Amino acid sequence: MTSALPLHLVILAAGQGTRMNSVLPKVLHRVGGKPMLGHVLDAGQAVGAAVVHVVHGHGAEAVQSWVKTHYRGDAMPRWIHQAEQLGTGHAVAQAAPDIPDDACLLVAYGDVPLIRPETLQALATAAADGLALVTVRLDDPGGYGRVVRTEDGAIRAIIEDKDASPAQRQITEINTGLIAAPARLFKPWLTRIDNNNRKGEYYLTDVVGFAVADGIPVTAVVATDADEVEGVNDRLQLARAERVYQRRQAVALMRAGVALADPARFDLRGTLSTGRDVEIDIGCVFEGTVTLADGVRIGPYCLLRDVSLGAGAEVAAHSVLEGVTAGAAVHIGPFARLRPGTRLAEGARIGNFVETKKTDVGAGSKINHLSYVGDATLGQGVNIGAGTITCNYDGINKHATTIGDGAFIGSNSSLVAPVSVGEQATIGAGSVITKDAPDGQLTVARGKQISLPGWQRPTKKDR
Repeated sequence: MTSALPLHLVILAAGQGTRMNSVLPKVLHRVGGKPMLGHVLDAGQAVGAAVVHVVHGHGAEAVQSWVKTHYRGDAMPRWIHQAEQLGTGHAVAQAAPDIPDDACLLVAYGDVPLIRPETLQALATAAADGLALVTVRLDDPGGYGRVVRTEDGAIRAIIEDKDASPAQRQITEINTGLIAAPARLFKPWLTRIDNNNRKGEYYLTDVVGFAVADGIPVTAVVATDADEVEGVNDRLQLARAERVYQRRQAVALMRAGVALADPARFDLRGTLSTGRDVEIDIGCVFEGTVTLADGVRIGPYCLLRDVSLGAGAEVAAHSVLEGVTAGAAVHIGPFARLRPGTRLAEGARIGNFVETKKTDVGAGSKINHLSYVGDATLGQGVNIGAGTITCNYDGINKHATTIGDGAFIGSNSSLVAPVSVGEQATIGAGSVITKDAPDGQLTVARGKQISLPGWQRPTKKDR
């Protein structure tokens, strides 16, 4: 999407956010797992901004560090430092010298994370020949600048709440702060702003009065969704933005055919790609990049981070999967923890209270109960008994365990890596295996069992 003029998006992100009561710069507080500033940067990319300028101040080093870690090339914004926070008009004026006159200058905010690219596009389009701003009507407009119109409906000015008269405070249409105009018009207006107001700040909204005085048309893009344009100033508003964001994701997924047991108890903090007939129970959290193929079922209260599950896979309740790739028809959980590097082939089964890490599990293999399997390769049709441990760490280095097709590992066995168990081998329960076990044989490594006749349990001595 593009506007008639090349779009230069100016994102104001210099505020400290004192009401957040946090050492973290306000724009780095997260909605849907991503800092608020990231959402606005993404909207700018989606709308086709030629250049994005970020005006930063408080916590500048942390803000730049996060952006540089997550954006590259043309997606990297230009940085404008605002040493003193003297108001929105002053902030935009810092960026203005870097914006050519033949561009559309559009102002957005790093603490308005729910803004849609469609709204930015509508604003840029409306500003092709004059000044345009986004407004919204609120039942309770207290604290916001009011949009003052003439009797015929033309916008005359924006009056800040503290400067408004009692009659003006009855106006329900408020300014959202999102504003745009051709830079050739916008830049001279910025030089005319003064701080002759109760707060002693340079209000960006003063440009509306300048446009009216200059005979430049002023157009309002009226937002129908008040949540989209609400700024975040404290933890309560941050939590509200989170729920609005999650509701958006839930609605989009349900419209795509995903069955959510309760859309109010669903959290997506990354990207989720789904096939048909996917079912997700309550309380699940998805982070990073998650792909669920046709017919996948996720039980209640599961966490999936950077996971890909094949068709018909099922994850039972209270399981945690991170960095996992699984084939079709696998079963995981309940109460399973699969750590990065776990790869499950078709039909593999991971049961309750099992932990895996950097492990390949072959087709049809089973680790059903109370086991830890790390740095291991399991062939097809392997059965791992309850309480089995691959002892992969010697205190300094990690070592690998290899288990061949069809092997059977008896319960409560310890496989001390590096070690191999052959195909169709059987390990007797309770064994500590320190040497390779051959194909097709029973290997047992236990201490000798003895019974002591006449032995008595100790008793407490009289005091």
